[in-house]
Amino acid sequence: MRRVIFNQKGGVGKSTITCNLAAISAAEGKSTLVVDLDIQGNTTHYLLGAKIEDPEETLAKFYRETLSINPFAKNQKSSARDLIQDTPFANLYLLASHPEMESLQGRLESRYKIYKLREALEQLNDFEYIFIDTPPILNFYSRSALIAAEKCLIPFDCDAFSREALYKLMEAIAEVKMDHNPVLEVEGVVVNQFQGRAKLPQQMVEELASEGHPVLNTRISPSVKVRESHTHAKPLIHYAPEHKLTEEFKSLYRELQG
Repeated sequence: MRRVIFNQKGGVGKSTITCNLAAISAAEGKSTLVVDLDIQGNTTHYLLGAKIEDPEETLAKFYRETLSINPFAKNQKSSARDLIQDTPFANLYLLASHPEMESLQGRLESRYKIYKLREALEQLNDFEYIFIDTPPILNFYSRSALIAAEKCLIPFDCDAFSREALYKLMEAIAEVKMDHNPVLEVEGVVVNQFQGRAKLPQQMVEELASEGHPVLNTRISPSVKVRESHTHAKPLIHYAPEHKLTEEFKSLYRELQG
């Protein structure tokens, strides 16, 4: 299963949701890969405790090599598997991001390398779950992720700007599905930083559901534990296994499992 976590609005918790769902999957014994396509590298830092300085160990190398393929070379293959990093957590692996990816975007797009990620991930069929984190913008990398994925999770943080972004995002996903990836499905809207006692967030979520958007039942609360877990580079299942927020992420994971 390949799942992308995407929203065009920044600060909605993409990396946090990606890493914590992946960590729960791995803790349950499932071989799990995280793909970090955001050049900020927050997911890479969260799982490894530091960003990777050498681009030759990251997706920058993978994408650079797609631009320098020799048509006369024999048996030239994707290097994605060779770039997979071990994390400190059992069953959890990472394809890391690097800032060099930003400078590669224009050439990748002009030479129509939009399907290369899907081709690479399809070869990694020994992973039961692949979680893809994306930049907070609809660019080459986020489109590549939508084309490579089977399911899409949309973080939503209950403000008017998020609502506008959600409408635009649904249109963008529908276009990618129609033009490039017919199996892509919006798995659900994840309500993040939800303040249950506040009237406006409740009203907004109810309105989204009434409009037919696939709002998931699990709500993720705001908590300082998220920042603490980032600082310690430990997803919540490892940093605070008994905390309320950890239980919410477990509930979200179970809901996605059906």
